[in-house]
Amino acid sequence: MGLGLVCLTGCAAEPMTPVASVEQPVNHLAHSASAYLRSAAHQPVGWFEWGEEAFRTAQALDRPILLDVGAVWCHWCHVMDRESYENPAIAAIINERFVPVKVDVDARPDIDRRYQELVSALTGQGGWPLTVFLTPTGQVIYGGTYFPPEDRQGMPGMRGMLLKVAELYQTQKSHLLEQATRLHEEFGKHRAQSLKSGELTPGLLDRLATTLRQQFDAEQGGFGEAPKFPCASALELALQLSVRRQDTALRRLVTTTLDRMADGGLHDQLSGAFHRYSTDRFWRVPHFEILLTVNAELLALYTHAYQVTHEPRYREVAEGIIAYVTTTLSDQPRGGFYGSQDADYSPDDDGDYYTWTVAEARAALTADEFEVLRRAYDIEPQGEMRENPAKNVLYVAANPTQIAEALKRPLSDVQSLLTNGRTKLLRARRQRKVPFVDPTFYLHWNGLMISAYLEAAAVFDRPDAQAFALKTLDRLWTNGWREGTGLSHTVVADLPGVPGLLEDYAQMAAASLDAYQVTQDPKYLARARQLMDEAIRRFWDEAGGGFFDNEAHPGALGALQERRKPIQDAPTASGNGIAVGVLQRLAALTEEPRYQTLVERTLKAFAGNIPEYGLFAATLAQQVDLVLRPPAHVVIVGPASAATRALMTAALQAYSPGKTIQMKPQNGPPSAQLCVGTTCRPPITDPAALAAALTEPTSS
Repeated sequence: MGLGLVCLTGCAAEPMTPVASVEQPVNHLAHSASAYLRSAAHQPVGWFEWGEEAFRTAQALDRPILLDVGAVWCHWCHVMDRESYENPAIAAIINERFVPVKVDVDARPDIDRRYQELVSALTGQGGWPLTVFLTPTGQVIYGGTYFPPEDRQGMPGMRGMLLKVAELYQTQKSHLLEQATRLHEEFGKHRAQSLKSGELTPGLLDRLATTLRQQFDAEQGGFGEAPKFPCASALELALQLSVRRQDTALRRLVTTTLDRMADGGLHDQLSGAFHRYSTDRFWRVPHFEILLTVNAELLALYTHAYQVTHEPRYREVAEGIIAYVTTTLSDQPRGGFYGSQDADYSPDDDGDYYTWTVAEARAALTADEFEVLRRAYDIEPQGEMRENPAKNVLYVAANPTQIAEALKRPLSDVQSLLTNGRTKLLRARRQRKVPFVDPTFYLHWNGLMISAYLEAAAVFDRPDAQAFALKTLDRLWTNGWREGTGLSHTVVADLPGVPGLLEDYAQMAAASLDAYQVTQDPKYLARARQLMDEAIRRFWDEAGGGFFDNEAHPGALGALQERRKPIQDAPTASGNGIAVGVLQRLAALTEEPRYQTLVERTLKAFAGNIPEYGLFAATLAQQVDLVLRPPAHVVIVGPASAATRALMTAALQAYSPGKTIQMKPQNGPPSAQLCVGTTCRPPITDPAALAAALTEPTSS
C-alpha cells in the first residue's frame, strides 16, 4: 500500500538557514502523569499530549501532526530526543509547521498498536521511537522509527523529513489527504477480512506444535536468529503440550531455551532480573531495559518449569526475579509493582550500569574472587559491547565444577568465592548512577506479576511473596476501580489514569482468580466476576464474537476510531487469550454456562487465524487445548486442619494448566474430589496421590 512518497526518504532536503535561538514554546508535558512525557517537558518543541486540544489545534492551523511514540526505558527514544527534539533549529521547524504530539507507549498501547501496524504496512518498519506524520485528523501520511537529525549512512534525516512533509502538505495537500484516507480504508478493510473463524480441532494444535519445533534453535534455544525475544507465551504453550501430550521434543525445546536464557547476558547475573531481549543469537548482549511484563512472564514460566522438572536452577532463577523486584521494581511498604527500569542513565550511556571492564571488576574483588568470576563470566580485556569494547556483559561461561577443576581448588571454595564476588559486584554497581525506574502502576502489568507472585509463592512456599501480591491487588482495586467509570489502565500517586483496555480488565480478573485460589476468600472471586462482566459489557462483539481492545467511542481520535480485536501475543499475551482463560475458570467456579459459551465463541471466531499467527497465537492455542481436553477442577472438603491444608498445598503446587480449586469446610476426614469435564474420580485423601492425579498426561 504505497503512498507515492518514496521521495521522502530519497530526495535532498531544501536548504535552511540555521536558527540561532528559538523562543521557548509553551510545552504541555510538565504536569503529565507519564514519566516519559515529563522527561520531554524541557524540550523546545511545543509538545501536546494526545487529546482533543492537539487535534483541534492542528485542524484550526491546518498543519500536519508530528506524532512521536516512545517509552521512558527506550534507549533510541532518548537518543532521538537529544539529537532532534532538543535541537533548536529542528524544534523551530516543528513548531512553525507541525502540531507535535508525544505519546507514551506504556500509557497508551492502544494508540501505539494502531500506528505501528499502519506504519509497518506502509514502510515495513516498526519499533520505538515510532515517528509518524499525520493529517490534522490523525491519518498517516508517512512514518518510520528512528531518524537521525541529518541524513546519515543511508538513513534520511529528521530535518529533511520535516521540510519535505511540510512542503508536500502545502503543495500537494489534496493528494496527501486522499492517499492517507485510502490507506486507512484499505487497512481497515484488510483487518476485517483477515479475521477467520473456524472449528476447534486437535489439528490446530498439531500445526502449532510443528511450527514450534521448526522455528526452534536447537543449539542456543529460542526461536529463529537474532534478535531474540523470550517469547514466554510460546514457551508456555510448548510446556503445556509437552506435559499433556508427553512430547519430549517440546519439553527439550523449553528446557534448552530456559537454560540458555538463564546463562546469558539477557539474565542479569547479579540482580536476577531479565532484560527485554537479546541482540544476538546466544542471549549474550541484551537491550538493557528491564520491563515488569518480561519478568512477570518469565517468573511464571520458570515456576512452571520447576513444577514439571523439579530442576533446582529454575527455582533459583524464579526467586532471583522476586529478589530483584523486591529491591527495585516495587513499593514494598504499600504494595504495587513499578513499570520498568531504564536501559541507561543518559543518552550517552549504552548499558554502562550493567557492564564491567577488567579494571572495574578487579577494583571490587579480591584476587581470588576476580579469578573465579573472570572464568565464570568471561571478564576479559575484550568485552562484548560494540561502542565500548572494553566493557563485558556478564554471562555464564563456565560452571563452578569446571572452574574448580581448572584452578584445582575445592568446589566449595569456588562456590563461596562466586557468591561473595557477585555480592561485591552488585554492591559496587549500586554506587553507580542508577537508571531511572518508572513508578507508574500499569494495571495489566501488575495483574501479570500478581499472578506470577501468587503461583511462585505457592510452589516455593513464599508467604512473603503471597502477602505482597495480595497487598498490591487490594491497593490497585481501591485506587484503580471506580463504580460507573470502571477500571483504569494506570495508577499514578494513587490516582487513576486513562480508561482501562481489555487486557487490563482480563489480567486483573485473572489475578483476582489466582488470589481466590490461594486464599479461598470469596471477595476475590466476586471481583473477578465483576471485572469480567464489565469487560463483556464494554468490549464483547456480539455480532462477530471475540473482544475488542477498547470501547466504542463516538469522539475517538485518529486511528482509535477503528476498533480492533487483539489476537497476537505482541509481546505479552493477547487480550482475547487472557479473557478466554478467565472465562474458562469462571465457568468452572460459578457453573454459569454463559461463560463457557463465550469461551467457545471467542476461540471459534479466531480459529482460522491461529495457524497463521503461529508462535504469536500461543495464548489462544493454550485455551484451545483446554477446551478440547478440559482442565481439572478440584474441590477439597474437610475441617481447618493440617491434613486439609496438605491437600490444598498439593493441589496448588501441581502443574496442571487451567486448574481451578475450591475448598468447602466440612466436618469429617478431609478429601479432594478431582473432576475433568463431567468425569469425577473417587475422593482422594493422600496429597501425593492428588498431585500425581493432577499431573497425569492427557491428549487432545
